[in-house]
Amino acid sequence: MPAWEWSLIALGVLLLIYAGFVAVLALVGRKAQARAFSRFVPDCIVLFGRLLKDPRIPRSRKLVLLALIGYLAMPFDLIPDFIPVAGQLDDAIIVALVLRTILRGTSPNLIRQHWPGPEESLQTMLRLAGQAHPA
Repeated sequence: MPAWEWSLIALGVLLLIYAGFVAVLALVGRKAQARAFSRFVPDCIVLFGRLLKDPRIPRSRKLVLLALIGYLAMPFDLIPDFIPVAGQLDDAIIVALVLRTILRGTSPNLIRQHWPGPEESLQTMLRLAGQAHPA
């Protein structure tokens, strides 16, 4: 089977797991958290696109962001995504490290300006990026 077919299968499985987790949150009465979680990945995609277009971000950091997007789009990872928790954890760690790199030369307000999601998700994003007490 070609690699692109495996990629589509893996993407489908991940989307089912993602949708299942959101459904479980909604069923147990945590609708606000389910809504925030369901929007987190799309919000990250919008954030990355906006950061790439921002002239205040140095070109070297934009290259790091492009490398992150390329890594996340690849059909294989350091730890395969089909391994529960650990498979997604390596992606989250790499996202946090890249955001930390971007924030080193700027302020958390830059992320805040571009973040399309709820404030709670933004605070989580800033904590992952090493901003203990975001302004």
